[in-house]
Formats: sequence, structure tokens, C-alpha cells
Amino acid sequence: MKTFLLYVVTAVAEIAGCYFPYRWLKAGGSAWLVVPGALSLALFAWLLTLHDTAAGRIYAAYGGVYIGVAIAWLWAVDRIRPTAWDVTGAAIALIGMSVIAFQPR
Repeated sequence: MKTFLLYVVTAVAEIAGCYFPYRWLKAGGSAWLVVPGALSLALFAWLLTLHDTAAGRIYAAYGGVYIGVAIAWLWAVDRIRPTAWDVTGAAIALIGMSVIAFQPR
């Protein structure tokens, strides 16, 4: 559970790091939104170092969690209800993440 939660926090940091500049460039927000975006991306990079396996395996497993968190972000922040296709795709990605992250060592 600790591993999964660390992946979730890592994904939130990356998505926020990209979302703030997106709000500035796409939605007419303040250029100051780049500052929390940069801080979030720095946090994201640091959080990746806290995972206890090889970098390639971290990135592969992280990708599945990222998809799930991005769909949750779609609902929570963008206020767009995910479709059944969104949820199914995220579930498949999370199953793949589990196979990679929780393999016997």
C-alpha cells in the first residue's frame, strides 16, 4: 500500500506541475502559475527517487498509476465525468502496474 500511495503522490505532483503552466498558456491564467508548476515538477522528480527499485521499473509501473490519477484529475479538477471507457482503460493500466510493481523479488 505504501508503494502505491507513493506512486499516487508522485503522479499528483507531475500532473499539477504540468497543469499550472497549462492554465497559464491555455486558459489565460497568470504567468506566475509557472512557479507552482516548477515546484511541483521538482517535487515529482524528488519523489521518483524515493521508490526502491530500478528506474526503468519505477517508470513503467508509475505509468499505470499516472493514467488512473489523470482520470481522477479529469473528474475532480476538470469537472468532467469519466466515461466507462476511461475507467476501463485506467483499470487495465493499474492491473499492468500491479504486475510490474508487485512482482516477487
